[in-house]
Amino acid sequence: MNEAIRVVIVDDHDVIRVGVKQSLGEGVEVVGEGRDVESAIAAIAESKPEVVILDVHLPGGMGGGALDVLDACLKKPDPPTFLALSVSDAAEDVVAVVRAGARGYVTKSISGPELTDAVKRVALGDAVFSPRLAGFVLDAFGAAAGDIAVADEDLDKLTGREQEVMRLIARGYSYREVAEKLFISIKTVETHVSAVLRKLQLSSRHELAHWAAQRRIV
Repeated sequence: MNEAIRVVIVDDHDVIRVGVKQSLGEGVEVVGEGRDVESAIAAIAESKPEVVILDVHLPGGMGGGALDVLDACLKKPDPPTFLALSVSDAAEDVVAVVRAGARGYVTKSISGPELTDAVKRVALGDAVFSPRLAGFVLDAFGAAAGDIAVADEDLDKLTGREQEVMRLIARGYSYREVAEKLFISIKTVETHVSAVLRKLQLSSRHELAHWAAQRRIV
């Protein structure tokens, strides 16, 4: 994708919209903004963005916030892709917005480079979630649909304990939390994570979370 991705930012706080705009890196162009349901729908209709960064809780509309925006825009021809951005990491918010049609959901603790990457990935058709939130989506949609992870040669490279550690890390748990859940030391967790990253040829926990989510194994 050679041209910049056209983006509309929707949030009811001016400082958040300014901060998000300043955080976005090369390859992303902000072409519009909205502060409530009505102005968001208008900005999207006028700017025709490829991606909308959408706050979950917005004033206006029928009281549904982001759900009202999604409902209005996804009914129209050639709708944009929606990436939810929220302070909330509640399962009910994540599931409701994804069920309504959002392609991804990230929290506002995300860094500028990570948000830029998320915008680019949803524009290409990937589903993007903050690590801890991916489990909510898989529980709500994957399990309900009876989806089962298929055999994977890369997964077979990991020992049973490494797979346990990998799943917890991919869900967003800290090393200390993993150690407590599996009754092992933090040092042992670190050793397992290093082995997992090496065997899967990944370089970070973020890449590991994406790898696991793609295979529906978290």
